[in-house]
Amino acid sequence: MIPVPATPRPGGSILETRGLSKRFGGVNAVQNVSFAVPRGVVFALIGPNGAGKSTVVNLLTGALKPSAGDATLSGVIVTGRKPHQVTAAGMARTFQNGRLFRRLSVLDNVLVGATPRVEAGFVDIILRTPRFRASEHRLRERALAALARLGLADLADREVGSLPYGQGRMVEIARALVSDPVMLLLDEPAAGLNSGEVERFLGVIEGLRRDGLTMLLIEHNMGLVMRVADRIAVLNFGELIAEGTPAEIRGDPAVLEAYLGRGTAHV
Repeated sequence: MIPVPATPRPGGSILETRGLSKRFGGVNAVQNVSFAVPRGVVFALIGPNGAGKSTVVNLLTGALKPSAGDATLSGVIVTGRKPHQVTAAGMARTFQNGRLFRRLSVLDNVLVGATPRVEAGFVDIILRTPRFRASEHRLRERALAALARLGLADLADREVGSLPYGQGRMVEIARALVSDPVMLLLDEPAAGLNSGEVERFLGVIEGLRRDGLTMLLIEHNMGLVMRVADRIAVLNFGELIAEGTPAEIRGDPAVLEAYLGRGTAHV
């Protein structure tokens, strides 16, 4: 059983959004969304299908540019930057539908996530200079450490396509961790997992939180969210309708009506 999340430690916010908005033609996909994620917590962003969660994720990670507002990571504006620049700034992500290279090894897939940390120029890479070889060695060691952190070290040489689905999801997390982020954004990481895999995932998240890593979790599995999140923000039709602790969200009338349906007794 995963313990109840600890009270967020003081230390200010690591991620802040201010009036974040995105308009597609005449549709406001996200409108005036503002929230702050304290350091060292698991902050969940939930809402029904079409609520705007994916749009917020894409705005934060550089896939989309906002129509208005911005977001800062450790005080630095990340909205409007390219995805690799956001990663280099310290925010790594996993993907809702998974983006692993099935014919490559587990280690090679994880090394893809280390690209923003390459400490060599184009000429170094082409000529395989000592500088490049030293950088390559450091990144390999970092990738192996990320795999070991998730209990995947013995799978480093396995082809990703041969792994069970749940282990593949863990490889995605390792790939995100290898960039040494200050914030990890998990986009529906429990989708498709069976009950045993969900329990393992919860253990991984709890371990990362103990290590002090801040996480932004987008997830439909409400049982998982209520067990692991320190704070929760709720979107509906692109607007933020509630924010608070799991206990506060569980009893919020607006959430019960908009997210779960009128008359729902519990979350």
